[in-house]
Amino acid sequence: MGRIGSEDNPLRVAIVGSGPSGFYATEALLKAGLRVRIDMLERLPVPFGLVRSGVAPDHPKLKQVIEVYARIAETPDFNYIGNVTVGRDISIDELRASHHAVIFTCGAESDRNLGIPGESLTGSHTATEFVGWYNGHPDYRDRTFDLTHDTAIVIGQGNVAADVARILAKTGPELAHTDIAEHALAVLAESRVRTVFVIGRRGPAQAKFTPKELREFGELEHCDAVVDETELELYDASRQELDDKTNPGARKIYEQFREFATRRVSGKSRRVIFTFLKSPVELLGDGKVARVRLEKNVLSGEPYSQSARGTGVTMEIDAGIVFRSIGYKGVAIPGVPFDSRNGVIPNADGRVTKAGAALPQVYAAGWIKRGPTGIIGTNRADSVATVNSLLNDVAAFDSSSAKRGADAVYDRLRSKGIRYVTFSDWKVLDKREIDRGRPKGKPREKFTRVQEMLAQLDQ
Repeated sequence: MGRIGSEDNPLRVAIVGSGPSGFYATEALLKAGLRVRIDMLERLPVPFGLVRSGVAPDHPKLKQVIEVYARIAETPDFNYIGNVTVGRDISIDELRASHHAVIFTCGAESDRNLGIPGESLTGSHTATEFVGWYNGHPDYRDRTFDLTHDTAIVIGQGNVAADVARILAKTGPELAHTDIAEHALAVLAESRVRTVFVIGRRGPAQAKFTPKELREFGELEHCDAVVDETELELYDASRQELDDKTNPGARKIYEQFREFATRRVSGKSRRVIFTFLKSPVELLGDGKVARVRLEKNVLSGEPYSQSARGTGVTMEIDAGIVFRSIGYKGVAIPGVPFDSRNGVIPNADGRVTKAGAALPQVYAAGWIKRGPTGIIGTNRADSVATVNSLLNDVAAFDSSSAKRGADAVYDRLRSKGIRYVTFSDWKVLDKREIDRGRPKGKPREKFTRVQEMLAQLDQ
């Protein structure tokens, strides 16, 4: 038996999750100069994680990175094993027995709560639900959203909040030629929402939109972007943040808000109102959301460490639907350590830890490692860092017996009657989705149920 990473004893790594972090980890392993075999496990039949199910349908350029991931997936030393849930269909201990190492790259799949009265009322939703619903994610296929009211509220000042607000602000014809899910397009085309409030608990200098995402609101065909100029007054600490030359994005965002504030409202059929220094303290209504009570805030603290503090002054906005977009958190996996407070797998430099000590063979990368920060490309450096930790540990891996890798996984899945999906299977689904979209002038019409996907493959 040769050393791990040699021709007769390849380094076998299982990667759990098929989003950007998983593919960047795969890329780094393939470039490591060792003989490697990589098996990527994904709980859905379809790959690519949030690039497929999280990127807004009207931002197709952001999805072009899928072409890079697809080229990686065609590497002979790579196996895609979809429709498999780690912790249920196969355990972490089984993967540790069949592979030298396991990397969890399964992202942050749930939303943080507001923790206020009325949050469970009908009409109160997470951004994840809505984004997954309009993107055709099977988990959210059957969610319902009542868009028969005039006003919607989005809590949050990041790009996901911007996506939710923008999709609500667009008309059916503006969305019709995107890859938005058919069921969502039908509902959005009939939407009566005409005003969308985007509410931040801190000020305009702390908004986390990217300048490009924010600028887009000023270019919408049927929607005005509205900002009250008086809300753009700044605390000294906020001025210092904007004057910091290492913080150019915040300055661009603030200037864009100022530009919105100077515009004369043109009377378009819809409007998005950006408002600041307000925190929701209660959702009100008789069984369903009818209005939102907000508390006005002030900021205190040093630059980059300012916190919002309530003033006791409240106001209410009538609204029929509320979306919270205040951050994501990971979901625990049976048999894997989990930090429930921070919603991540505890780790040191990507090495998963239990009670402070490294858990042999187990690693994490991406949002499940560091929390939901950054954009798609941010995950490359993060995954490379985790892979470097793994490579530094190879000498300590057990090389006394061969690891069976994918063969052991396939045996286990067959014994349990689980229909797993290969990358060749995905290419069949991919082609059929594209073919379904072509007559509608869409880039694709997604399959939105797992059984529907599997039925296509078993025809």
